Amino acid sequence: MLEILMAGSWAMLPIVLCSAVALAIILERFWSLRRKAVVPPGLGEEVREWARQRKLDPEHMNALRTNSPLGELLAAALSVRNRPRAIIKERVEDTGRHVVHRLERYLNTLGTIALIGPLLGLLGTVFGMIRMFFAVMVSGVGDPLKMAGGIGEALVCTAAGLVVAIPAYVFHRYFRGRVTDLVVEMERQVYLLTDELTATGELPAAPSGAAAGTPVRVARAAAS
Repeated sequence: MLEILMAGSWAMLPIVLCSAVALAIILERFWSLRRKAVVPPGLGEEVREWARQRKLDPEHMNALRTNSPLGELLAAALSVRNRPRAIIKERVEDTGRHVVHRLERYLNTLGTIALIGPLLGLLGTVFGMIRMFFAVMVSGVGDPLKMAGGIGEALVCTAAGLVVAIPAYVFHRYFRGRVTDLVVEMERQVYLLTDELTATGELPAAPSGAAAGTPVRVARAAAS
């Protein structure tokens, strides 16, 4: 493996650096985007039970807010539970933008690595070909070893760039999809909570003809 890296010359350095950063991001996102860490099982039902039993005191609210991203959204909805549904929707969307931003942390970096990996490989390929042509200019075509060195450098850089870029792109799309799934589940839990607050009288009923049935949406960044 070391011989292959050395064959790629200095152009392998940024590719190796990108691979290390991509691996670190992938491992960190796998840990941070665990479903039980973002949407703890049973949390939504527990909070709805608090609403039914009128246990929405500051102690419960603070514990909920620091519990998880879902808990932060539910706490945001509960903090304005005595206001109209439109106000709750606005508060949840504002909080949701910050929550989604944290869920998508480092994904832009991973996407950038997926984009520049082949370009770095192409750059190494170009320098390898330039090296080969200079060797031909100096010693002619009679020394195949010098030509092989340039061709080898070009091929190694191209392959290394693709080896880094392909997994980075796959995991970038995978994590984008996971974030979308988690956000949809959080929206469902917030909507169930607002229905529970309406049923228990904590939330004022929306007037007829108003946007009473408009689902609460968590703002999502556009997938790229």
